[in-house]
Amino acid sequence: MSILENRPALSAEVYKVAEVAGYLWEKGWAERNGGNITVNITEYVDDAMRAMPAITKPMPIGATLPNLKGCWFYCKGTNRRMRDLARRPMENGSIIRICDDCSNYEIVADEPVKPTSELPSHLSVHNYLIGKGSNYKASVHTHPIQLVAMSHNPMFLKKDVLSHLLWSMIPETKAFCPRGLGIVPYMLPSSVELAEETIKAIDDNYDVVMWEKHGVFAVGDDVMEAFDMVDVLNKSAIIYRDARAMGFIPDGMTPEQMQEISTVFNLPK
Repeated sequence: MSILENRPALSAEVYKVAEVAGYLWEKGWAERNGGNITVNITEYVDDAMRAMPAITKPMPIGATLPNLKGCWFYCKGTNRRMRDLARRPMENGSIIRICDDCSNYEIVADEPVKPTSELPSHLSVHNYLIGKGSNYKASVHTHPIQLVAMSHNPMFLKKDVLSHLLWSMIPETKAFCPRGLGIVPYMLPSSVELAEETIKAIDDNYDVVMWEKHGVFAVGDDVMEAFDMVDVLNKSAIIYRDARAMGFIPDGMTPEQMQEISTVFNLPK
């Protein structure tokens, strides 16, 4: 029997991840086993779950993360495809709990599907978020085509250049992703250095971070919010690309127009 049986709130959260996984695949942002999702599900854990035995021995996280003591996560499985997770989330992902030493984790359900190879990076971000007092529970890494393409242009990698360009393409971008897009220079995927630089960018008040020539990492209250911010930013990238394909450089909204949106919607300046 699945751990989701008779746990409607937990089941809804896991199937929300499955829904987003389907969107990522449909958009072409999750080729083969590309991309990862990790969600803090601690609030949905009941006493019966806490009493469950692990189905694996403790495995090292690769870091000691003291803020994660007592936390539980749903994680996409390593080498598992988003398109498969969308259909069968508990066969292509797993529920894990952090051991009391905060350096190891155990898989609790449903099957011994080892979490994403980027688990240390994801958990390091969650450890930071909890320490900061953030309500964010979800982290999403994916490969949005047009945003990644823009990261190949050095002009767009300077601080906030791409944020202002994307904001200017359509009013909704400023409204729904008001903190813009942070930039992390290219680093080896799954590396500790990449995790550290991502945390620095989030600490600099970004919710979505571009990994140069690789993809984006987004955090939010839940997995749908994290996805929505990436979706909105990539829509602006498509508008910019299509205008250039039509043979002109788009004017974009003026600074005054963007300031008006910030004022009316009470957004960060």
